[in-house]
Amino acid sequence: MAEKTIKALVEGGKATAGPPIGPALGPMGINAGQVVAEINKQTADFAGLTVPVTVFVDPEKKTYHIEVGMPSVSALMKKELLLEKGSGSAKEEKVGDATIDQLIKISRSKRASMHAKTDRAALKEVIGSCIPIGILVDGRDPRDVQKDVDSGKYDAKLSGKEKLVEVSDAEKRSKADAFKKAAEARAAKKKAEEEAAKAAAEAAAAAQPAAAGAEAKPGAAPAAGAAAPAAGAKKDEKAEKAKK
Repeated sequence: MAEKTIKALVEGGKATAGPPIGPALGPMGINAGQVVAEINKQTADFAGLTVPVTVFVDPEKKTYHIEVGMPSVSALMKKELLLEKGSGSAKEEKVGDATIDQLIKISRSKRASMHAKTDRAALKEVIGSCIPIGILVDGRDPRDVQKDVDSGKYDAKLSGKEKLVEVSDAEKRSKADAFKKAAEARAAKKKAEEEAAKAAAEAAAAAQPAAAGAEAKPGAAPAAGAAAPAAGAKKDEKAEKAKK
């Protein structure tokens, strides 16, 4: 009998016997609870991340083995930088700043599943993933850092000749909080500006009817210039009578 495969996306360390795993294993006589426990053990390091998992089952022998894939580069990056999410407007708003060493670590963990032919290419691919989610690299535009990769600037780190510098959780949290506060300040400023503009527009709209009413107020005395022709007409009439 051919080997059966069950593919699923699970949260690291939190797989359950619900669909698609449990219902697929039941008819094959495999203990779903046992499989789930093994999946959770193998994915425990990816807590908070979505992980691709494949269960290979031999229904005849009642045996199975599990293969755990890697989370996406962006997911690994957000976990490494302690970010809740990427930027919704990457050009204007940056949400984090990764060190080149952190990105090299991510490229190494993903290397086996990437199509890149060289370590440089793999690192450039990881750096490129920073662009759409608004992450700087050592305070710089990721595209500029990719040029440094091409020049060989990080070859010693990539080869392992130069040790990578670990970033402490306290440093990661401090950076993440700083970017978050900056984003909140920008959002508050933008909201205040929008509210001020709205209030100004409403005030201007309210002033227009008032001004129009003042111009056309009923019973208003005619302008001095408007009375002048009438006075001149009376004078001409008196002169005409005197001639007669």
